[in-house]
Amino acid sequence: MSRSAPSSTSTSPTPVNGTSPPRSGSHRWPLFLIADLVLVTIFAALGRNAHEQSPWGALETAWPFLVGALVGWLLTRAHRRPAALFPTGVVVWLSAEIIGMLLRMLTGQGTALAFVLVSLGVLGLFLLGYRLIVLLVGRSLRNR
Repeated sequence: MSRSAPSSTSTSPTPVNGTSPPRSGSHRWPLFLIADLVLVTIFAALGRNAHEQSPWGALETAWPFLVGALVGWLLTRAHRRPAALFPTGVVVWLSAEIIGMLLRMLTGQGTALAFVLVSLGVLGLFLLGYRLIVLLVGRSLRNR
């Protein structure tokens, strides 16, 4: 008995030019980028509102954190795995916090310890929280 040669029509994606195929869901990266930027802006608006300032000036408060989040996106090449808790979510979160605070210091804005701690917690909850929800919902749907 002779064996036939393997079929040339494979169902798995083949790397092109030594690169691996895009990860599942990576085509949705603009939604994750928008979500990150909107959540950072919501963080700023909530903070301004809590201090009885107009939430309409949220971009004035948010811009340093937005710059930091964008740097995190670039550092991790987040478009490849935008939903990943690590490294994408953690690096975007910490970049938003650290670069945001550095920019606030350089521009004479407040960086009181209480604000640093609150922003670290709220940004972490926002930027990691929705990724965790996406991860858990995705697992639940796959296990059906």
